[in-house]
Amino acid sequence: MATARLRIGSAQGRWVLTGTVMGSSLVMLDGSVVNVVLAPISRDLTVGFTGLQWITNAYTLTLAALILIGGVLGDRWGRRRTFLVGTVWFTLASVLCAVSAGEGMLIAARALQGVGAALVTPGSLAIISASFDRADRAKAIGAWSGLAGVSTAVAPLLGGWLAGYSWRLVFLINVPLAAMIIWTGIRHVPESRDESATGSRIDLPGAALVVLTLAFLTWGLTEAGPAGWTPAVTGAVGLACLCGAAFVIVERRARDPLVRLDLFTDRVFAASNVVTLFMYGALSLYFLLVVLQLQLVTGWSPLAAGLAGLPVTILMLLLSARFGALSERIGPRPLMSGGTVLAGCGFLLGLRIDADATYLTDVLPTAVLLGLGLSVAVAPLTAAALGAAPENLAGIASGINNAIARSAGLLAIAVVPVIAGLSTTATGDSAGLTAGYRTAMLIGAGLLGVAALASWFGLAGTGPRAGARQEAGARLPVHRMNQCPVDSPAGHPHER
Repeated sequence: MATARLRIGSAQGRWVLTGTVMGSSLVMLDGSVVNVVLAPISRDLTVGFTGLQWITNAYTLTLAALILIGGVLGDRWGRRRTFLVGTVWFTLASVLCAVSAGEGMLIAARALQGVGAALVTPGSLAIISASFDRADRAKAIGAWSGLAGVSTAVAPLLGGWLAGYSWRLVFLINVPLAAMIIWTGIRHVPESRDESATGSRIDLPGAALVVLTLAFLTWGLTEAGPAGWTPAVTGAVGLACLCGAAFVIVERRARDPLVRLDLFTDRVFAASNVVTLFMYGALSLYFLLVVLQLQLVTGWSPLAAGLAGLPVTILMLLLSARFGALSERIGPRPLMSGGTVLAGCGFLLGLRIDADATYLTDVLPTAVLLGLGLSVAVAPLTAAALGAAPENLAGIASGINNAIARSAGLLAIAVVPVIAGLSTTATGDSAGLTAGYRTAMLIGAGLLGVAALASWFGLAGTGPRAGARQEAGARLPVHRMNQCPVDSPAGHPHER
């Protein structure tokens, strides 16, 4: 199908940009506001800490496991069609979340939401890339990124305000937004697909093995907290390892693999994804645990707890582009290393948050230091991860980095609360929650320390052009790829 080449100043170009921004915002809002309402959900549905883990992880599990296949379906089936189907799916699942009568139903509905998000997320940026004229594409992507970032900044305010009435409204707010997305998509967004993908096969075995690996691993590690290492838990982790090994074998042999493993032979690409794994695992812990600590222990309202992390978003919106430009001049290594160290210090300052915490002395300093660290590190990390891949593989490189970031958050939230003892602590036990929270924050700081080391040693010997994109096929063999670009590789921290 021929793709229209729109200009950003045209009426249709503005509509396409509006529709894709709203679609990305739909997923971003939900990923951010749910953390704000976990405490009210716990009280209303009598959910323990392990249940709260699953309310978060069920969504992230299906999103992380299916996001690559979502890009494949968009290229094969049509990017607009996949985007709109994902929007409808996500909205219906949101309604199920809102009417959930118990913990099990809410967890199942959250898993269904993740499936819809896996269809929407790759489509938003892919539609822009396919629809806009090359001369306006960078400008359109920049506008999309900035406007989507604004939605992330609004999310804590919106979520906290709605939670003052009912946590169920946080899910119902998706319905009018989705209606606008669907109307805009049908009326104004052109269809596009990858005609070169005709005849290629969707890597269904690879997709199934990703789902099984993450599902078994997440269940086993989460249940290890309250249940201990029972035969069922040990068996689940063992099956996850077997499925993971099988996935590597399948991807090596597949004609059209879901994941191009040969990309990891590039040292910059491999190191960047290791940094992504540890950094985004830590960040997922921060945005979950600080919000819960402020509500369950300090006694703040959902609105106040949600707004506590707002300085992080504001600093990133103001500073990320500047540090991205600086990385072009001095290289990503010092910025990635220094930024992750700063973020780790933010975690250590977060240890001060307890029952007597105040905003100015205990909460604001940790948020500011974390925001500064992320502002320094995230843009260079994004550039290094994408720039290390040949241009013809930029889409799959972005998809891999995105999937690793989401999987990192999934596994961190499954594992760290178990290690910290939070999984077996009652949500009304302030002393126990504080002790577990401090242990988890120390672990998060340690994860960022590993990310700093991986940046420093993994990118050793690289200069300002480290990660500069190779020409198509310059260093890696070219196979037909039916993947499409996804939103910024690691997304925004609040998305996790």
